[in-house]
Amino acid sequence: MKTAIALLMLLTAAQAQNVNNHIPYTEPHHERQILDIYAPKNAKNLPVVFWIHGGGWQTGDKTSVQLKPQIFTERGFVFVSTNYRLLPHVDMGTIIGDVAKSLAWVHRHVAAHGGDPERIFVMGHSAGAQLAALICIDNRYLHAEGVPFSVLQGCVPVDGDTYDVPAIIETGETRRRVHGQPQPKFGHREKFGNDPEKHRDFSAVTHVAKGKGIPPFLILHVADHPDVTAQAQRLGAVLKEAGIPVRVFGANETNHNNLNANLGLPGDSPTEALYQFLDEVLKK
Repeated sequence: MKTAIALLMLLTAAQAQNVNNHIPYTEPHHERQILDIYAPKNAKNLPVVFWIHGGGWQTGDKTSVQLKPQIFTERGFVFVSTNYRLLPHVDMGTIIGDVAKSLAWVHRHVAAHGGDPERIFVMGHSAGAQLAALICIDNRYLHAEGVPFSVLQGCVPVDGDTYDVPAIIETGETRRRVHGQPQPKFGHREKFGNDPEKHRDFSAVTHVAKGKGIPPFLILHVADHPDVTAQAQRLGAVLKEAGIPVRVFGANETNHNNLNANLGLPGDSPTEALYQFLDEVLKK
């Protein structure tokens, strides 16, 4: 039933959107330094959702957006989905830099597509959740691209497990060691540079501080998964301590993929939490 509803919604949405695909966000550009823009017809000065796909920083694509273009354009947003270069072809710092360059392009050009460059919400799933949280907390990346933190209206990381990279490395490696399981050849330790200082630097929790202009957060996670729950609660606690508005929402009876894929379905509780978050932020 959910699949049928989703297909019907997608077919209806295609008639109500202006879509611009494969826009380069830097010149010269790599084939993955591109983004897609979905806007309501006759859009003007609408808030923007900037979406970062998951895939373990190794796979994934900007087209993996399920119902998101429809639900956001119907609610009066311009929706942007970005690609970025991937491991192992580039390192983690380059990936984060790509996301910052993409968001900077959006800030400079989204008005021509009906968006408000001063009202951007950053969201992402899995690896994209780590990237979204870091971009919205560690201001060095956007500042390097000339983007003020004040344009960020909110951040919604979805089921990330790497807001505190040293913690997830220690948790996973201890679990495998205790149970006699082999360590991965290309796990979190290697993906983030195999250097403890880089692990800390690529952790959103490291950079939380008062007075930086960090936007409000809604952290969505699968309630019965211990790793993403611990990471979500850790990030939420650090943000709360710094006085940043934050809600941590654990979704029941779902999994890592479905939490993301079902955003936008009627009666979906994480979707309702997302809509409430957006409404509250935009009213201020």
